[in-house]
Amino acid sequence: MNNGFVRVAAAIPELRVADCAFNISKMADLIRQGEAEKAQVICFPELSITGYTCADLFFQQQLLADAEKALNELQLLTFSTTAVIIVGMPVRIQSQLFNTAVVLQGGHVLGVVPKTHLPNNNEFYEKRWFSSATTTDIQSIYLSGEGVPFGTNLLFSDGKFSFSIELCEDLWVPIPPSSQHALHGADIIFNLSATNELIGKHSYLRQLVEQQSARCVAGYVYASAGAGESTTDVVYAGNGLIVENGKIVAASERFSFEPQLIVNDIDIERLQADRMRNSNYANDKSARSYQIIKLEDAHFTHFDLRRTYNKHPFVPALTSRDTSCEEIFSIQVGGLAKRWSHTHSETVVVGISGGLDSTLALLVCVKTADKLGYDRERIIGITMPGFGTTDRTYSNAVNLMQSLGITLLEIPIKDACLQHFKDINHDPKVHDVVYENTQARERTQILMDIANQRNGLVIGTGDLSESALGWATYNGDHMSMYAVNSGVPKTLVRYLVDWASNQLDAISKEILRDILDTPVSPELLPADENGDIAQKTEDIVGPYELHDFFLYYLVRFGFSPAKILFLAKNAFAETYADEIIEKWLKIFIRRFFAQQFKRSCIPDGPKVGSINLSPRGDWRMPSDAIAFSMDSEL
Repeated sequence: MNNGFVRVAAAIPELRVADCAFNISKMADLIRQGEAEKAQVICFPELSITGYTCADLFFQQQLLADAEKALNELQLLTFSTTAVIIVGMPVRIQSQLFNTAVVLQGGHVLGVVPKTHLPNNNEFYEKRWFSSATTTDIQSIYLSGEGVPFGTNLLFSDGKFSFSIELCEDLWVPIPPSSQHALHGADIIFNLSATNELIGKHSYLRQLVEQQSARCVAGYVYASAGAGESTTDVVYAGNGLIVENGKIVAASERFSFEPQLIVNDIDIERLQADRMRNSNYANDKSARSYQIIKLEDAHFTHFDLRRTYNKHPFVPALTSRDTSCEEIFSIQVGGLAKRWSHTHSETVVVGISGGLDSTLALLVCVKTADKLGYDRERIIGITMPGFGTTDRTYSNAVNLMQSLGITLLEIPIKDACLQHFKDINHDPKVHDVVYENTQARERTQILMDIANQRNGLVIGTGDLSESALGWATYNGDHMSMYAVNSGVPKTLVRYLVDWASNQLDAISKEILRDILDTPVSPELLPADENGDIAQKTEDIVGPYELHDFFLYYLVRFGFSPAKILFLAKNAFAETYADEIIEKWLKIFIRRFFAQQFKRSCIPDGPKVGSINLSPRGDWRMPSDAIAFSMDSEL
């Protein structure tokens, strides 16, 4: 495998009904193309050697003999290929005929899988010609001059990934064979099919393949008969689909008269990570035994990915923006509403800096008050200007609170901090971590004490990305009574605030637009000579879009640093140089491990997406674990 990926192909060849020699020659063309594109498994449609629509010709001795002769020829043509080839053909065993998938590699037949569920309706009469796999207990057959495994319980594996096969109608039954295949270890399901076209059927088919792939937590490769089939009564469109855990990553052009090879990569490590985290995954595994068929390594260990990766995995697609943002806000509001009403608090208290995080927290507080029918004046927003506060952020904080109609308090912290410096004998001219953290802790003390005065809850503003990096002052902004943003990464914070800006009045929208354009900063160091922010977070810890990408793949799938770097280079190829990505990944890994002690005691807060870092649920990690070695991994 290449960084956990396997390259697969769904092949839709040019075809003539009952012309096996012609069909094999055209299949060989696509196999050579697949080899050139470094495909490791190439799957052809159902009965692809003869054609699916041969009907009563399947009873003809000549067609069956031609099919086996063509298989022999295909073996010779593919003797020097490394890819695994899956073809469809009729196979006669004694007095029965089976619709089968034949698996080849290096010119040898590795196994034969018969179809289990045979359609017998107004369009298809397979039971007229073929027997179901359930009608025989034969486990091996003689084909192409050698004995080969036969059955529906064959699992093909090279030790790194495994696949199994089902045929067409097998997918359309209540419990497809692929369900058991996956439970017994198949990472990818290959389906040789011949599905005709009807109005609305294609949409249903795509949903069916997506759902089965997701239900099995598997890759699914679907190759269906194309335009060369007979159109006596129905039409075939040549559907080729490559799906990974419910998501289509590649699809053919339907109704094409040209042969097609749909090639893409399936992330086996991602599938295995999801299965490992699902403790119920194998609960329904049958006692049926599977026969493991050994594959030779296809040797294609290095290739450029066909897939592109989203730079912002936490951010919903723009096509579903309204629905996604409303749902995220509803989760945050639902969490805070329960906590506010449960504690019988009169107020909520939130520090407003004029930055993104506190803005999102304030918006959640406002929506929660409205949902509960509370006066917005029960929200106490406090701006606490310090040594690094700029006019821009101060004005945005004040103006936003006024536009939203909450209670506004202003409590400067400079004098209190200077007194503290004096108490601990610290030179205020030394702008070190003491200088910075003093301000953060002073602000938290004010928030907590005001909450005591006003029977309130302190609402945390820190986000998931800051928690991952430990970019918070311990017992400063690290602490609150309910952290509404704790499950929201920085890239998603920006997305939510941007969306919210279009939901508010013109004045509030203008303020939010300026907040979005303001550099991310804790503003704990003095402004520059122009009065602008001097301390920019992303200059210090790195771009949040990179860190969110690293966080997603580290926590969600448990990928190694090498795999994360590989994916990041793919996603950010046009944004950052490789050495820049590697630099920030090293910093992320170091900080993520070193700062776990802060996450071990973070406040309650609602989980929003697929990952969270709460020590009570999603993420349980020892605070003194050794960070992964980047030198040996990269």
